[in-house]
Amino acid sequence: MTDLSVEFLGMKFKNPVMPAAGPPIKDAEAARKAVEGGTGAIVTKTISVEAAEVPRPNMAQIRGGFMNTELWSEMGPEQWLEEEYPAIAELGLPVIAGLGYSAEEINELAKKVAPFADALELSTHYLGDDPTPVVESVKAAKAAAELPVLVKLSPQIDIPTFAKAAEEAGADGLVLINSFGPTLDFAVENGRPLMGSEKGYGWLSGPAIFPLALRAVYEAVTSVDIPIIGVGGISKGIDAIKMLMVGAEAVQVCTAPILEGPGFYGKLVAEIEEFMEENGYSSLAEIRGLALDKLPEEDQFETIPPTVIRENCTSCELCIKSCVYEAIELDESGEFVVIDEEKCAGCGLCVTRCNFAALELVRPGEN
Repeated sequence: MTDLSVEFLGMKFKNPVMPAAGPPIKDAEAARKAVEGGTGAIVTKTISVEAAEVPRPNMAQIRGGFMNTELWSEMGPEQWLEEEYPAIAELGLPVIAGLGYSAEEINELAKKVAPFADALELSTHYLGDDPTPVVESVKAAKAAAELPVLVKLSPQIDIPTFAKAAEEAGADGLVLINSFGPTLDFAVENGRPLMGSEKGYGWLSGPAIFPLALRAVYEAVTSVDIPIIGVGGISKGIDAIKMLMVGAEAVQVCTAPILEGPGFYGKLVAEIEEFMEENGYSSLAEIRGLALDKLPEEDQFETIPPTVIRENCTSCELCIKSCVYEAIELDESGEFVVIDEEKCAGCGLCVTRCNFAALELVRPGEN
């Protein structure tokens, strides 16, 4: 039996998947659908002291990802306090309430939100080089409510510096990353930008930012002692597994449930469970941080030609087409590929392109 539960800052999640603060969790009805869809906890859309005025259009699917100009909730705090939070609290899952943005606003809101929440997630938005707003926001939240306080960080900052500053200020955990930008895209037919914001700028999310998010989570995990929730570009189970393997306690998702609906949460959970069962893991603790000691401390320069696993090769020739060193060809039988070790530069591209696990790059001493 695979145990997918997570103990996190006094809360127990039935699984490690939850919404990220955003459109998929815009109100109590959306939260209810997320629960039905299989989420392990609820993270509410960020609110501030006033309702947001959001440019329109504000969301678009683009090649490799997603763009948005979404802000905080378009409903004011009164609506949340009177209608949404009470209904969400009755859904039976831990509730992490999203708050923003200045220390003064967070202090005011935290007091009011506390009766409906199990933890607070602070969005300090996009910052420069100064972590002072993060420090002040954490202190304001801790002074206002006796709840665990999480800080959500953006990728456009020095992660270790801000992570340590948040921890020293009293943050109980971190969430990272937010979307990346600004970015720009438009329709070539008429030159009209996809976003209705000034200059058509938006913020990038979805699969395109996953490697960026993974790096940020790794840097945070190795910089502080407080727990981390990973978010950014997670679109399939293996992405969540990778987040856990670099040390995240749980994951949040936003773009995928926007595009696929609230059933995505349960789908992601099922894919995580399937991976664990196929690889003999019985609990998340067995995979958490598993990759940390595999990440090299310095550049690697040894050329290691891939190993061909003949029984997996389908002779599709995809690796041959993309080998710029002309080091791969079919053997005389045409049943599998062979590597010319003299020509191979050990770039690794063929391994990542193979759809059938027929190529493997193994360094000496590795399993």
